Amino acid sequence: MSKVSYYTDEGLKKLRAELAQLKDIERPKASNAIAEARDKGDLSENAEYDAAKEAQGMLEMRISKLEEVVANARVIDESQLDTSKVLIHSTVKIKNQSNGTQMTYKLVAQSEADLKTGKISVDSPIGKGLLGCEVGDVADVVVPAGTMKFEILEISRT
Repeated sequence: MSKVSYYTDEGLKKLRAELAQLKDIERPKASNAIAEARDKGDLSENAEYDAAKEAQGMLEMRISKLEEVVANARVIDESQLDTSKVLIHSTVKIKNQSNGTQMTYKLVAQSEADLKTGKISVDSPIGKGLLGCEVGDVADVVVPAGTMKFEILEISRT
């Protein structure tokens, strides 16, 4: 069964652009590499041919996966988001209860996650732990190092 994922308009455009790149540019390159390797002689002892075929298989698998993701993607109208609790595409300001550090994260689909820009996946341990919380709640987030407590300070759409 396919899993529906929610994206920003920008995130879905990036996925579609990557899919187009793979289909229109990388796929023909892979076919050419196979053809060149095939022209070099005996296929039973041709490592270049085997490598090209394997690379093509990996490419086709990536294309198939991206096609499935794009087919099941839904764009969220961020202006309609409820800011009373943490949802996908919410921007959340949290405070680490153990050291007092404050952080702001935007919860996004896994393929849009980028910690450098403050975007974390809703499938990450922190993302999962924050989902459904309201301002003032303390979320117990299970991470590989143990359990962390984060207080929800603010929820917004930006």
